[in-house]
Order: sequence, then C-alpha cells, then structure tokens
Amino acid sequence: MKYTTLVFLSLCAMCSVAQKPQENMAKVVRYADFGAKGDGNTDDIDAIAAAHDYANQYGLPVKADDNATYFIGGKKRTVVIQTSTDFGKASFIIDDMNVEDRTAPVFIVNSGLTPFRLEGVSSLARNQKKIDVKLPGPCIITVTDTTVRRYIRYGPNQNNGYPQTDVFLVDRNGNVDMNAPIVWDFEKITDINALPIDESTLMITGGRFTTIANQAESRYTYYSRGFAIRRSNVVVKGLEHYVTGEGEHGAPYGGFIHIADCANVTVRDCVLTGHKTHQTIGSVGVPVSMGTYDLSVNRALNVSFVNCRQTNDIKDNTYWGILGSNYSKNLVYDSCVFSRFDAHMGVANATIRNSTLGHQGINAIGSGVLTIENTTVYGRSLVNLRSDYGSTWQGELRIHNCTFVPSAGRPVSASLIGGSNSGQHNFGYTCHMPERIIIENLHIDDSNHPDEYHGPTIFANFNPKMTDESYQQQFPYVITREVVLRNVTTASGSPLRISDNAFMFKDVKIEVDPSVGKRR
Repeated sequence: MKYTTLVFLSLCAMCSVAQKPQENMAKVVRYADFGAKGDGNTDDIDAIAAAHDYANQYGLPVKADDNATYFIGGKKRTVVIQTSTDFGKASFIIDDMNVEDRTAPVFIVNSGLTPFRLEGVSSLARNQKKIDVKLPGPCIITVTDTTVRRYIRYGPNQNNGYPQTDVFLVDRNGNVDMNAPIVWDFEKITDINALPIDESTLMITGGRFTTIANQAESRYTYYSRGFAIRRSNVVVKGLEHYVTGEGEHGAPYGGFIHIADCANVTVRDCVLTGHKTHQTIGSVGVPVSMGTYDLSVNRALNVSFVNCRQTNDIKDNTYWGILGSNYSKNLVYDSCVFSRFDAHMGVANATIRNSTLGHQGINAIGSGVLTIENTTVYGRSLVNLRSDYGSTWQGELRIHNCTFVPSAGRPVSASLIGGSNSGQHNFGYTCHMPERIIIENLHIDDSNHPDEYHGPTIFANFNPKMTDESYQQQFPYVITREVVLRNVTTASGSPLRISDNAFMFKDVKIEVDPSVGKRR
C-alpha cells in the first residue's frame, strides 16, 4: 500500500514537472531568463537563441531588457524568430571580425508553415490569371525554368545569366493576384513551390544594432550577418543599425535586413547605414566597385520602406547605395531619405514618394509602372535604366511633383532618363524603353552647369553609334513611343531637349505645354 502510494505520488510529481512550462509560463520571454548577461562583453548568442526557441514553442512574445547591451560574436548560430519581438532600447553588438560562417544570418524571421512542391502545373503564361490548383490557403508561388537564361549581364561584371525565375501570389483557389502578375512565359517548369502565407502580422520593434565590420579580403564573399526575413506579413519598426570599423578593405554585405521569399513586409521608422565601397577585380579582369548593402529584397512581393533614413550622407559617393533588389514586385519607398533605390535583376511595379534619393539615385529595370512623386533626386540621372541589363523597362514611367539636382549639384550636362543599349548584346529578353513617359511639375536644378551647356535632355545618348539608318541592331531595342511634358522648369532657363542623339529618338512623340523649359 505504501509502495503504491509512493509510486502514485511520484507519477503525479513527474506530470507536474512536465506541465510546468505550460502552467507557469510568463507572458513575455526575456533573454536574462535563459542566462544572457547583457554586459556588452559576454557572448549572449546561445541565451538569445534559447529564449526564442522557447517563445516559438509556446507562442510567446519576446522582450529585451532596455538597459542591456548584448554581445554577439562569430559563432555559427542563428536565432529563429517566429513570435513578435520587442528589442526596445536594448543595444546589440555584432562582431564580424572573426566569424565561423559569414553566410549564416544572426536572426531569421520565418514561418511555422511548411513550403511544399506544387504538383500538376507544367506551364505558365505571362499575365495568366489562374492556375489549376487547390491550396490550403493563400500562397507565394516560386517557379523556375533552368533551360531558359535571363539577365545575361553586360560589362565588367558580365556573366551567362540566370535561370528564368518568377514569384507571384495566389489565393486558395489558384487565382493570381494581378497586382503582382506572372511576368514570363514558362513553356517548361523545372521547379515550382508554394510558400503558405501566415495570416497574422508579426512585429519586430526597436533595438540599436551595431556591426563591427569585417576586415576580410575585398572579394565577392558576401556577409549575411543580420536579419533574414522569410515570413510574410511582417512589420519591422524602429530598428536602428550602425556600422563601425570599416577600413581600407573588407568583404561586402548582402543586407542587414534581407527580405526574401515572402510578401507583405513593411520596414518603418528605421535607421540604416550605408557601407563603405571597396574595389575588387570583376569577371573580365578589370577593377570594379563592389555592391554592398544594408537593405536587400529578393523574390519578394509588396515590400514597403516607410519613414526610414540612413546615418551617413546620402550624397557621399564613398559609400555604396543602401538598397539592392532582384525578382521582386511592388516595391515602395515612402518618406525615405536614402542614397539609392535599385532594381537589379528586375522589379514589376515600383513607387517612390515623398522621399529624397542621394548620389546613386534611382536605378531600375523591369516592367509595369514606375511612379516617382513628391521626391528629390540627386543622382546622375533622374532615372537610370541599368545598362548592364539592357536599360529595359517594359511599361510606363510616371514622374509627378519632383525636383532633380543632377549629380548632387556638380557641373554636368544632365539627362532625365539615363542608360545605354548598343543593340548588339543578348540579355536574354527583348529590351524596351518605357513605352510612355509622363512628367508633370518637374524642376531641374541645373544652376551649376558646365561651359557650352545646351540644356538638359529627356534621354541620354543611349547609343552614340546609331546616327543614321545604316546602323544595324542584332537585338533591336524598342524605343519610347510617347513622352508627355507638363510644367517642366529649369534653374538655368535652358530648354529641355530630347537627346544629344536626335536620330535615335526621332520617332518619339512629344506632347508638351508652353511652360516646359522656362526658368522657375
């Protein structure tokens, strides 16, 4: 009898211990509960990771201690965040001087939902409205055809291109969100996957993060020591990122905030830092400046940066442009002060409003509508269509209520639309200039201009060799059909001209009102 009672009591005690995490859970998980010192010297990565593992298991939010300074060394361990996290006023030091794996992010924000291969879809068409599938809920679809090469880069970093890739949104019935349409024809599909979308919004707030920059050799060995966001419906708010210790050499960064394979992400009220530009030898054996980023967006949809700025001077060309992006759709800058907007291997639809862009300005290739409004641009051109990818934009360009200060006020002969295309390189697609360009209420501050200045042009000289009908393009470049100009003024009073290459743009229809080219 006594033995039976003891066994029963022991079993009850074991059950009590097993249930204790659920019965006595705190409402908020803190790093100190898992051994974090927060003294700025002790490596707290294991404690931080353990705290988030526990929070993920029980669906609890995480809160950092406001007075703590958490040191994160070079150990290969990634913190998995699946619940809302408030970093508050805490500081984090991320030391990149000696890391075990430069490609491993410090934090990854991901979903508990499992991606899966999509069966039964063998082809897709551009702008297709529906795919014949039933899904558990809204999903992101990523699709690849390795038999087709796109974005065959030209120039000092030339390459053989990349497999045709697309990413789009569908509902549970397979209806495609036509605000982020399919942009390629897929006669063959070699890989297609569905990424389920979380319905709830996950919040990442606060925190002051400082990266001690790597001192590695200046090669294309990108560091990914930041936040990898791989979950849809995420808001990052009030985060600050600073960089210290950059020297005469260093490997580039792929983005402290790196957003990929997800949708509906907003980064707001954040402070970021541009990285120092280092040089290396490009693929054709000549020196090139390496792109290095604090923000990256890849294969992502509906990504917005709102009321964000960077710590360094956006006109300082010793720092690389802060953003790089690939294969994305519906990118937005709203009320941002950044050195650059960039769509590298294509964007479908982008909007820049109420913002100020620095020395690298607006760089883009892609399709759909590119809208720029209530914005000041200090770049070499108002919009630069990237020549290394054929200066292609298949769609419209709309510019409203903007100010353009060419090359941040240095004496240059400026063009509104920059780029080049010789018609002799196969980029893996037909290259287009924007079919229609609408420019309304634009002031060009060309007050500091060179001698023999003849006024700004709408288009740069995209092909100096194309001066008459004898020039033959192996891969024809589709020129803009129509430009609409309303209330375009120049500080110099010089007229706005079509281009230094009048022949190339001779068939462009220009609709103009009497105010164009007047001094303001």
